[in-house]
Amino acid sequence: MEESLRCKLRAVQVFAMDVDGVLTDGGLYFGSDGSELKRFHVHDGLGLVMLQQVGIRALWLSGRQHEGVRARASELGVYLVQGVHDKSGVLRDVLQGWGIDSGQVAYMGDDWNDYEVMRVVGVRLAPCDATERIKRFADYVTTRPGGHGAVREACELILEAQGRLEEAFGGYISGQ
Repeated sequence: MEESLRCKLRAVQVFAMDVDGVLTDGGLYFGSDGSELKRFHVHDGLGLVMLQQVGIRALWLSGRQHEGVRARASELGVYLVQGVHDKSGVLRDVLQGWGIDSGQVAYMGDDWNDYEVMRVVGVRLAPCDATERIKRFADYVTTRPGGHGAVREACELILEAQGRLEEAFGGYISGQ
């Protein structure tokens, strides 16, 4: 990891992200009854739990509304805002309430609707299957695609840069 990225990651207090295409594979799955299903990867969930164990907050911003997303966020203790059209405005409001500067935020997005919020954060991340424009804009592109461990890779990147990966691992193992 290059030193400029490591320096930015050291300041991260919040890891915010889009949902569809980042935490999921971006596919929209519909059951025969018309219900929409989403698939989350357990590796991503564990990465978010490890971040939170060392005091780094997790925030999901989604343009869509889905009960399954709410349930997964609740299970992981992640702060969720759904139905968001102005992600940068919502992020600014949440951060103000938390007393955190946008420069202390890493954000992972995969498509054009994430561009504006990525402009205002300290670290811009993208899964390897993000759109080309977003990948070019990102400070770091994961080796894993959205919904298949990209978030976990980013969580470990943040923890490693802050020298807290072993602390997170130990905290998780001792909490079992």
